[in-house]
Amino acid sequence: MPLTKSKRNLRARRLRAARRALPHAKASSAAHDEGRAVRRATFRTPEDVIAARGTRVAESGWHEVTQPMVDAFAALTHDEQWIHVDPERARRESPFGGTVAHGFLTLSLLAMMAAECLDLPPARLSLNYGFDKIRFVSPVPVGAELRATFGVENARLLDGALSITWRTEMEIRGAEKPALTALWLARLLL
Repeated sequence: MPLTKSKRNLRARRLRAARRALPHAKASSAAHDEGRAVRRATFRTPEDVIAARGTRVAESGWHEVTQPMVDAFAALTHDEQWIHVDPERARRESPFGGTVAHGFLTLSLLAMMAAECLDLPPARLSLNYGFDKIRFVSPVPVGAELRATFGVENARLLDGALSITWRTEMEIRGAEKPALTALWLARLLL
């Protein structure tokens, strides 16, 4: 169904406001979790990554999920359900007591968080190869802080490339359960 002019205008206003309000993602070596800085992993060679199989190697800093981030994602993806973009209605009617981030917004933050805490071997090209498994375990309330942890589930050389499976978890500060867990596939063309 086509959007009405007023809906298009509302979407455009939300997107412009959200773009102005969004903090630009920056790697933050000053990010702390109760005194702990971002835990970086530096891999100089493909063999370094392969040797790390089965270990948790890195943690990003904590990043707040803001309403302008959620609004921008909603406008971009055309997923403007009230549970994401209407704080008043969400406070009244949502089982979560307020607006929550889209699962795919939470998932998309993995790329920024990986860049913050993972230094990979030199490559001609790094490709996001997809996911073997994604589970959205807990909703992420607007205002929550998230961080990602990364472990090397598997890594192997394959036809001039390094294939890596990351075991990643998106933690919510102060929550028992994570926001998401995933097996994330990457390929570095060497």
